[in-house]
Amino acid sequence: MPAAVSSHKVRDVTVRMMRQGSGPPLLYLHGANGLPPWLPMLETLSRQFEVIVPEHPGFGLSDNPPWIRNVGDLAMYYLDFIEALSPHPVNLVGLSLGGWVAAEVAVRNCTRLATLSLLAPAGLRVKGVPMGDNFIWDGEESVRNLYHDQSLADRLLAQAQSMTDDDADLALTNRFAAAKFGWEPRWFNPGLERWLHRISVRTLIVWGDDDKLFPAAYAARWGERIPGSRVEIIPDCGHGIALEKPDAAAKEIMRLIAGMR
Repeated sequence: MPAAVSSHKVRDVTVRMMRQGSGPPLLYLHGANGLPPWLPMLETLSRQFEVIVPEHPGFGLSDNPPWIRNVGDLAMYYLDFIEALSPHPVNLVGLSLGGWVAAEVAVRNCTRLATLSLLAPAGLRVKGVPMGDNFIWDGEESVRNLYHDQSLADRLLAQAQSMTDDDADLALTNRFAAAKFGWEPRWFNPGLERWLHRISVRTLIVWGDDDKLFPAAYAARWGERIPGSRVEIIPDCGHGIALEKPDAAAKEIMRLIAGMR
């Protein structure tokens, strides 16, 4: 059942948010395309956890405060968000841009985190391993390059043909927000890698073996830099892990939270 969309205010910022399930809190930070529909992966996780999915400030219909200028500011906002969310430690999950934000949260302060799951996060640059550039891909290229399964890409492209004017406006807002956070330098923070050793919670890194945006070779670098982390490579999967391989992604996240290696 799709989660209802509500609003949530922390400090002076009101964001859209989906919330469903009961149990330990799990905060999911979305990628650069904006607030997703209620994905099968989220539905699976909501059977064991209270899943909270905010729309980042600057995206969609959420507020766009001038003081959130970069991913570091966004991480500081989410530290406030987590403190206001629950008195219990939060299981933090992030995809792509959301994974980058989650890592920036964790290097600043892990005390309110129970676990950290990074799904193909942005944030690092590995010398000699070129990334894709979704800012120069056209609309069809972007969809096809995000997924290994081209029949899934076909379905998503067909759905895009029925986009309303309101949908198009939200997509444009999300595009501007993605550019603010990821344009320069392109999808990484030059200083992040040297601080990843500060992450002190159980950490999972999940990557698709056919990721054309951030190649799977990046997974090893994250695993090397985060002490005690576990890296899982999902076969026949592109960058859009949460949509393309929802069962595999949910299974690995639940294993991490259960304390399984």
